[in-house]
Amino acid sequence: MKGFADIVFSPFVPWWALAALGAVALLLVAFGMWRRFNGLGWRSIAIVALLVALANPAIVEEERDPQNDVAIVVVDDSASQNIGDRRAQTDGTLERLRGDLDRQRNLETRIVRAGAADASSNDGTRLFDALSRALSDVPPDQLAGVVFLTDGQIHDVPERAAQLGVKAPLHVLLTGRSDEGDRRLVIERAPSYGIVENGLEMTVRVIDEGAPVPEANQAAPRARVTVRIDGGDTYTHQVPVGRSTSIPFKLTHGGLSVVEIEAEGGPRELTLQNNRAAIGVNGVRDRLRVLLVSGQPHQGERVWRSLLKADPSVDLVHFTILRPPEKQDGTSVRELSLIAFPTRELFEVKLDEFDLIIFDNYKQRGILLPSYVENIAKYVQKGGALLEAAGTDFASPRSLFRSPLGRVLPAEPTGTVHEQGFRPKLTDEGRRHPVTSDLSGAGAPGAEPTWGRWFRQIDTDRVDGVALMAGVNDRPLLVLNRSGQGRVAQLLSDQGWLWARGYEGGGPQAELLRRLAHWLMKEPDLEEEDLRAVAQGNRIEIMRRSLKADGPPVTITTPAGATESVPLAEAGGGRQTAVFLADTPGLYRLTDGQHVRVAAVGAVNPKEFADVRSTPDLVRPLVEATGGKLAWIADGVPEIRRVTAGRGTEGRDWMGLLANDSYVVTGVRQTALLPPLLVLLLVVGGLMWAWHREGR
Repeated sequence: MKGFADIVFSPFVPWWALAALGAVALLLVAFGMWRRFNGLGWRSIAIVALLVALANPAIVEEERDPQNDVAIVVVDDSASQNIGDRRAQTDGTLERLRGDLDRQRNLETRIVRAGAADASSNDGTRLFDALSRALSDVPPDQLAGVVFLTDGQIHDVPERAAQLGVKAPLHVLLTGRSDEGDRRLVIERAPSYGIVENGLEMTVRVIDEGAPVPEANQAAPRARVTVRIDGGDTYTHQVPVGRSTSIPFKLTHGGLSVVEIEAEGGPRELTLQNNRAAIGVNGVRDRLRVLLVSGQPHQGERVWRSLLKADPSVDLVHFTILRPPEKQDGTSVRELSLIAFPTRELFEVKLDEFDLIIFDNYKQRGILLPSYVENIAKYVQKGGALLEAAGTDFASPRSLFRSPLGRVLPAEPTGTVHEQGFRPKLTDEGRRHPVTSDLSGAGAPGAEPTWGRWFRQIDTDRVDGVALMAGVNDRPLLVLNRSGQGRVAQLLSDQGWLWARGYEGGGPQAELLRRLAHWLMKEPDLEEEDLRAVAQGNRIEIMRRSLKADGPPVTITTPAGATESVPLAEAGGGRQTAVFLADTPGLYRLTDGQHVRVAAVGAVNPKEFADVRSTPDLVRPLVEATGGKLAWIADGVPEIRRVTAGRGTEGRDWMGLLANDSYVVTGVRQTALLPPLLVLLLVVGGLMWAWHREGR
């Protein structure tokens, strides 16, 4: 607590009236001096005493409480501060500043950490927003100064110093080095949608920040760029550095595909995090070309045809045998057909153009040459899709299993046909497989399904792959398998049409066929062994599908290269799930030892990593306008000095904080300088003595 005294005037009359009285008194005194009146001096004393009394002088004593000045230190905690030794530089400098500031008298220090934004945001580093919030309760006359500890990559720098709203110096201490360089990858243009198996393009640019610009007669250096789709095969391209380059790619399936792009490290690198990026492209199938081969007319043939024709995205070619070769009734050949069916064109020339081939109740009759059947087997092994709906002939010597297709079919017939009513039901694997796990009416484990009955099943012995549905005596009814690069499904009954007709309540035949077709064509949503990772904000939602209940944990590699193991919990239906909270934007790589997936958190090209080099350029105008200090921590931390207002606030090796000497008045006492009795004595005494002199 300090005392302070001052003389103040509180006139009894307005100042203009007092000034007028003084002027009149001055004229009278001047007139008296001209006429040489006796006692003029005493009258002057009386008049002055009266005027001073009217001005009412007093001594005012204040009790003042000195207020501490406030120094604000803003610490940049953004992701780019984790590069190199910047974090260590920041922590070491902060400790030194804290000690130096604590030794200053009448100074309060406030540490503000900022820049660690939500991982899903793309706001960049916003230190001035944090400073504005910190200044909200600091009186302007108590602010000693502001110190930033940052790499200089700040994305909310005011355009003018007046917008900053402070009358104190802004000092910036920079982490990193002044001669840094870095390579980064920028995706300039990329599609959101694309037709499956059609060519697509994206435009990328590799930038070497801080590298010398090649001469006009010199070729631009080249960098290797790797493209990986859904964590699978990789493709490399050599692109010129600093130039926009189009890179082709192709989607292999419908639905979302994650395309990962990575540029090799440059000659000068701060981080590889901005050398990687990812885009999500939704694949759309143009048309689904299906070849349906019916062995003979039966009640289920129309159901197959109706289901396939009902989908406008399906181009159906239906090959059916209405008249087998062994039928001889004397009908003229000219009356049997107007044109010859193009079997060679379908089964030899254009076979690879079909997305799915269905054999419905077909047996060998000599119509399709063995070479054609061999072509179909090769088509499957090269990546094609085959679905067989077996009839009673599958158990006969003319079974397709006895043809070249036998090497790709998963179930071997025993020759027995079960002719009795049964309700199809899901096996344990079927309850976990995405093709059948969520079929309506399947019932709980151990309970009977609500589906209608079938009355015929082809018995099989050896089964490759996995049986999803069972029938009579728990014998396999629906079997799925992989053969070479392709896929095969076998439905060991020709009475699925009963579900479509609604017999005994029917069943989900249309949904089952749709899922079978999509699984056969390798749609990711129906993969039985798969790993998925979807970024929602800063949450990475992980889901693994597996036919096995127990699976290994998922290992996540963060953009900074750190790894973390995340266990998954069983969620039913063959799904295991977990949620991982990402703390920084960028690409996260996930693997369970078998599958590799990539999740992009935040923007594809976040501001935070657009340029990670330390730079003074963004804040220099503000620092100079406020009289602050701009220095690299690597060159030494400046000393702190307290300076009074109006003096310089920075020097070669020091930075200044204002000593504002602000205070709060806690009490006031006022004492009059001229007591009324003294004034009365001076006025009356002076007038009486003046009269006395005039009378002599």
